[in-house]
Amino acid sequence: MTSAAEGVLGQGPAPDSDGKVKSFLRLVMIEHSVFALPFAYTAALTAMYQVDKNIHWWTLFLVTVCMVGLRTFAMACNRIIDREIDARNPRTANRELVTGAVSVRSAWTGAGIAVVVFLGAAALLNPLCLALAPLAVIPMVVYPYGKRFTNFPHAILGLAQAIGPIGAWLAVTGEWSWDAVILGLAVGVWIGGFDLIFACQDVQADRAHGVMSVPARFGIPAALWGARASAVVTTGLLVWYALATDAGVFFWVGLVIVVAAFCYEHSIVKPHDLSRLNRAFFTVNGFIGMALFVCALLDLLVRGLTP
Repeated sequence: MTSAAEGVLGQGPAPDSDGKVKSFLRLVMIEHSVFALPFAYTAALTAMYQVDKNIHWWTLFLVTVCMVGLRTFAMACNRIIDREIDARNPRTANRELVTGAVSVRSAWTGAGIAVVVFLGAAALLNPLCLALAPLAVIPMVVYPYGKRFTNFPHAILGLAQAIGPIGAWLAVTGEWSWDAVILGLAVGVWIGGFDLIFACQDVQADRAHGVMSVPARFGIPAALWGARASAVVTTGLLVWYALATDAGVFFWVGLVIVVAAFCYEHSIVKPHDLSRLNRAFFTVNGFIGMALFVCALLDLLVRGLTP
């Protein structure tokens, strides 16, 4: 079925194959993998350290394929399911499915390829990863519908993101780990929290069109306080993870950097001034993930992890 936006805007000129690929990559914002990948690597490398202190590069590669494949599937589904909402919001009206730069059929094709790649990589890891992989797909599809039935879709996003570190640990050991759950919860609360900040810019459009979110229901000040509380909880979970895994000095240095970044992030976004929201959302949170990963990697190498 042709969406209302596509009916009004048309499909536009058909791009060449390279153009289609580039448009699809823009659609799924492939560069945003930087938010979740560092924590998956941290979990995988910590598990490798605990198993035999050796980096297993093939496993790490498959973890990367799983993470990118599942995230690409999730983003494509998000854009497809939300395309009519996006068309009514001035901020998102230029997205590829709204303008016709990417057709719905192409988006579904890309999503299908991505989920097959994810399942294939999971199958190459171990039986437990393959058995649990379909369960990981569910919140990725539920999340975009969340804004239609709950004021807290950010929590569903957090649940979806928490899967990454847990899955990465399972990929290495083939066994359940509560340490990985702690790190997964930290990632989920962190990402759900900064999604509260991101949603603040759409309050007027969301209220006008019945899109549900914490800022739309409770207001921007409440959402920002929720994001601050999420940062505090995330810090506490990361401290718990450090203690549970006997982390060394470099990991603790990374935690100090994370806390400083959180303080900066929440100092530049105010209820009456969202002008630096993109810096808080993209730049600071991208830095947080990379900084903590680098410190965690240094810590593991100093303690004896062998490349």
